[in-house]
Amino acid sequence: MRRGNLHGHRAMSVVALAGRLAALLGYDHRGDAAPPNAAPPNAAPPNAATPETSAYVVPDTTLTCAEAAQLGIRGEGDLFGGVVPAPVVAGKAITHGLVGPDAPAPDGWTPAFGVAVGDCVLHGFTAFSMPDARAAARRLLAKGPVRLKPAWADGGLSQSIVHDAAGLDATLGGLDAAAVECCGLVLEENLTKVETLSIGEMRLPGLSVAYCGRQHITYDNTGSPAYGGSSLFLAAGGFEALLRQTIDPIARAAVLFARRYDAAADACFPGFLASRRNYDVVVGEDTAGTLRCGVLEQSWRLGGATGAELAGLAALLADPLRDAVAARCVEVYGAGPRLPEDAMIYYQGDDTEVGHLTKYAIVEA
Repeated sequence: MRRGNLHGHRAMSVVALAGRLAALLGYDHRGDAAPPNAAPPNAAPPNAATPETSAYVVPDTTLTCAEAAQLGIRGEGDLFGGVVPAPVVAGKAITHGLVGPDAPAPDGWTPAFGVAVGDCVLHGFTAFSMPDARAAARRLLAKGPVRLKPAWADGGLSQSIVHDAAGLDATLGGLDAAAVECCGLVLEENLTKVETLSIGEMRLPGLSVAYCGRQHITYDNTGSPAYGGSSLFLAAGGFEALLRQTIDPIARAAVLFARRYDAAADACFPGFLASRRNYDVVVGEDTAGTLRCGVLEQSWRLGGATGAELAGLAALLADPLRDAVAARCVEVYGAGPRLPEDAMIYYQGDDTEVGHLTKYAIVEA
């Protein structure tokens, strides 16, 4: 179901993947619609005496507690995605602390989270005002280039790297001050020679699956870099089961960091719940050439790696004795690509925004 502002290939991918998930879990798929038992907008939150929801919800955005209550969602078993107490918690703004104790922040913000994840993220700050953004950037620029990331943007869009005060002035001058105040601006050290890892856990009715893997870059129809998919290694069970598998040291470090970030969310945000817990973890070199690793942001909703997640889930469900599997999802730009015979296609068409695009997933040997 669509609750956010996705459209085109993104919205169609959500519907297709929701249908695939429904088939794997043995549910009927009702398509792009709200659950039939959704409460009216002004309904009171459900209590313990309320009957269980008859629908499993797959929203295209992280829900707030109020939205979840309207849909009859009370636990992780009611949806594929996440529920947060305030909109700001759903975005990357929570990853870093504020530049000072008196810095402004929206309702739902808590400094406790930034403290809890301080040494498993990069050096950085979140600002909810232009003066704070300028102060945070100047502090970080003393040690090297700084990456600015609007918390309202996703997919790596609208990010900028500044090297000096002049670059900072130009970048801040192009931002919407009202959006910064509402959603936040993330400022953090910029790494080079980077690789982005996908770490996550799915908590589904009757089965949990955790995974680690790497994101791939491709080129879109204009020749610009774009997300090209993810290769995942999935283990039946949660993060602990994944850590018992043989994975390389960098992936293991990323899993440990993501697990701590995940635990901090459980501890710091009342009402938070999520059945799809995905974390982007970056590995790269700082200005001194030291290898660094840190969680960039969370995704508590259906996301870019979900195609691979569901392909792996299907393989694990098909063979209960199997405890791990490799799967990948691929995004290919251009018309008429050659696809593997066993590809699970969840989008193929000429999108009005990006042109010809095909998205598919496969289980790897």
